[in-house]
Amino acid sequence: MSETEDRNPQLVWTEAGEPRSGRYGDVYFSAQDGLAESRTVFLAGCGLPEAWAGRRDFTVAELGFGSGLNIAALLDLWRRHRPEGGRLHVFSIEGYPLSREEARRAMSAWPEIAEATKALVERWPSGTPGFHRIDLPEFGAVLDLAVGEVDWALDQWTGRADAWFLDGFAPSVNPDMWSDAVFDRIAARSAPDARVATFTVAGVVRRGLSERGFAVDKRPGHGRKRERLEARGTGALGVVAPPRCVAVVGAGVAGAATMRALTAAGLTPVLIEATATGSGASGFPAALVTPRFDLGDDSIAALFAQALERADALYSPVPGAVIARGVLQLSGTERDARRFERIAAQPIWSGGAVIATGEAEASRIVGEPISGPGLAMAAAFTVAPAAIMSAWIDPAALRTGKAAHLEPTDDGWRVLDASGSVLAEADAVVICAGAGTSVLAPDLSLSPVRGQAEWVETATSPGAIAWGGYVAPTGAGFLFGATHDRADPGTEVRPADTDRNIAALAARLPQRTGTITREAVRSRAATRATTRDRLPIAGPLPDRPGLFVLGGLGSRGFCLAPLLGEHVAALIAGKPSPLPAAVAERITPSRAALAPDARQEDACGV
Repeated sequence: MSETEDRNPQLVWTEAGEPRSGRYGDVYFSAQDGLAESRTVFLAGCGLPEAWAGRRDFTVAELGFGSGLNIAALLDLWRRHRPEGGRLHVFSIEGYPLSREEARRAMSAWPEIAEATKALVERWPSGTPGFHRIDLPEFGAVLDLAVGEVDWALDQWTGRADAWFLDGFAPSVNPDMWSDAVFDRIAARSAPDARVATFTVAGVVRRGLSERGFAVDKRPGHGRKRERLEARGTGALGVVAPPRCVAVVGAGVAGAATMRALTAAGLTPVLIEATATGSGASGFPAALVTPRFDLGDDSIAALFAQALERADALYSPVPGAVIARGVLQLSGTERDARRFERIAAQPIWSGGAVIATGEAEASRIVGEPISGPGLAMAAAFTVAPAAIMSAWIDPAALRTGKAAHLEPTDDGWRVLDASGSVLAEADAVVICAGAGTSVLAPDLSLSPVRGQAEWVETATSPGAIAWGGYVAPTGAGFLFGATHDRADPGTEVRPADTDRNIAALAARLPQRTGTITREAVRSRAATRATTRDRLPIAGPLPDRPGLFVLGGLGSRGFCLAPLLGEHVAALIAGKPSPLPAAVAERITPSRAALAPDARQEDACGV
C-alpha cells in the first residue's frame, strides 16, 4: 500500500449524520452536541479565553485535527475575545486527513461558527505527508498542520504550546496517540504553565501527564461522558521580549520574503539595499517557481514540495504576481522517462500536481514536436518579480546603502558601509544579499554563478517549459535562457551569451525560435549564490548571536524564499517554525558541509 493510500481515513457517515472513522471504529464528534462538547472539553478545559488575556502571542497544539471542529471553535472564540494585537498560532496533527468536502459536510451542522468553518474549509490543506501552513489573517491566526504519525510530528515541531487539545481517538482503539513517547514530547513542547484538556480519563492518560509534572484533575464530563481531564503545568510563565529592531540586508526575493514574514510576526524590520529592490538576480521580468526533484533524499524532496505549496499560497493573493500556471519539464536523457514516473509517484505531491507525460502529450503542451517524455507540473508556475517586490517591501522601511561590514554591539549589531557610516543598528540582522552574502559572512563559502537571460515581446505569451534551459512567459512575450557560469561574478551583458541562449532555444524549440529576431532581444545578467552541497542556507550563524542568513538559493529563489523567510522570522521572533526540525537542520548555516575545511565538490561530485 502506498503512503497516500495509507492516509485514507476510511470515513463513513452514521444514520445520525456523524462522521465515523472506519480505521478506529469511533465517531469524530456527536451530531447533536459536538460543538458544545468542543467548547466544554477543550476551550473551557484549557481556561480559554481567560488564559490568553493580555497575551501578545498564544500557541495551541492539538493531537487529532479530524474534521477541524475544535480549531473552528477556537478561531471563533479567538475572534470574539482576541487580546488587542494578539496573534494565535495553532499546531495540529492528523494521521488520516479528511478531504475538503468531507470537512465541509462535517462542520456544516454548526452555523453559529460558519465564519470560522468557511475560512478553514476554503484553505483546507493538502493531505500529503509533512507540514502545511494555513494563513487565517482575518482571525489574526496561523495554523500549521502536520500530516503523519503523532510521535514524528511532535518530534519535528519546534514550538511551545500554551494549551493542548488531546483529541485522538480513545486509548483503547488508538494507543499510539497516548504512548509514553507522546507524553514525553508533550512535556518537552509545553510552556511552563501549559493547560491540557482531553475527553478521556483513562489511567494511561492521567499517569502520562502527572508523571511529567502536570497537575491533573477530573472534571464533570459532557453529554454521555461522565468525566473529562484538565491538567496544568506547574512552572511560572516566562515571557521573552521580541527584538526591538531587525535589519534585513538585501532587497531581492529573499529579503522581500523575510520582510513580509517579520512583519506578519508582529515585528517592524528595516531593509538595507545598495541600489534598488530587485536589482540583482530577482530583477528579471519573469521567474519560474519550480521545485528541485530528489529521489534519494526524502527530506530535501519534502522541503521543495512544502516550499512550492507555500509559495503558491503567498504569491497568489498578490495582484499581478502570478503570470501563468503550469510548467512542463522536458527530458534530457533516455532514463528520464522512468525517472519522471518515479518523481510523479512520490507521496509529497497532491493529486494531479506532478504527472509524467509521453512524447505526444509533451508535444501537445509545447505546441511543436518534442523528442522524449515530459513531466507536467501543474503545481509550478511563473511569477512577475516586480509585483512581489512591490507588495512585500514597504518603501518606508527601505534604507539605501551598501552594507560592507557587520559590527557586534553590546546588545545587537551595527551595519556599516565601506566608509564606516552606520546604516542601521539592530538587535538582529538577516543577511539576504545573494552573491553579496560572502562579503558579510565569508565563512559560508558561497560560490557565484553568473546567469544571463533574454526576453522578447510577442503577440502571445506561451507556457513555461524547462529542460536545463527554460522559457517563461512574461505576459507580453517570453523570457529564455539562462547561462550558468560558475565562479563568474560578472553582471555585464555579453553578446556571445545572447548567441548561446538563442542557440540553446533553437536546439530545443526551433519553431518558437523562429518567431524572434536578434534585434528584438533584450538581455540582462545577474549573479546567483550557490553552496557546496547545493542546498539553501537559512538560520542563525554559529557563534554570532543575533546574526541570521537566508541565502544560497541558487536558481530556486522564488520557490524557496517565502517558506524559508518564515522559518528565519520564526527563529528571530521566538515563534514555531513552519519547517520540520530535521529539514531545518539540513539547511542550517552551521552544517558540516559549509565548514571552511569541508571537501569541495561540484554538482557532479568531481
